Amino acid sequence: MERIDLYTKDRVLTGKTVERHTKIPEGFYRLVVHVCIFDRSGKMLIQQRQTFKDGYAGMWDLTAGGAALAGDTSAEAIERELFEEMGVKVDFSDRRPSVTIHFKTGFNEIYLIEEDIPVSELKLQYEEVRDAKYATKEEIMTMMKKGQFVPYNTGLIELLFFMKGRTGAIVGLD
Repeated sequence: MERIDLYTKDRVLTGKTVERHTKIPEGFYRLVVHVCIFDRSGKMLIQQRQTFKDGYAGMWDLTAGGAALAGDTSAEAIERELFEEMGVKVDFSDRRPSVTIHFKTGFNEIYLIEEDIPVSELKLQYEEVRDAKYATKEEIMTMMKKGQFVPYNTGLIELLFFMKGRTGAIVGLD
């Protein structure tokens, strides 16, 4: 069974782990990672989750993501997830997440990449991914309204499209 690390609220490793897919103990947190790949035209590569998956079955989602396993850094976790789910090899060793979002039981780190990757070159992991395509922000928002996309906060989708190609929050310091 896969295990995940537990962190403090300040994101300090505790040395404790739990089995993946079990309830996170009160006062502890886990690490989840996502990557959004944008092409040169500004569209995001999105994936459709398999219809037999637990949670959001058959819905469209960000490019790739998942839980960091015990011992993983954020970069190692997203490099593995992207390769497993989409067959795309990217070296994340010198990359940092663009956005970190706290949620009730953890931290969600999101990496943003601009790279033209043809859908025809993807190797979709059958157990996880049913389909993939590029979509504009407007197309994703429409899919969300129709209940076809994982129900992220719409402000997050706006932020991801805004942050592509940028670093930091202060204008001029990118």
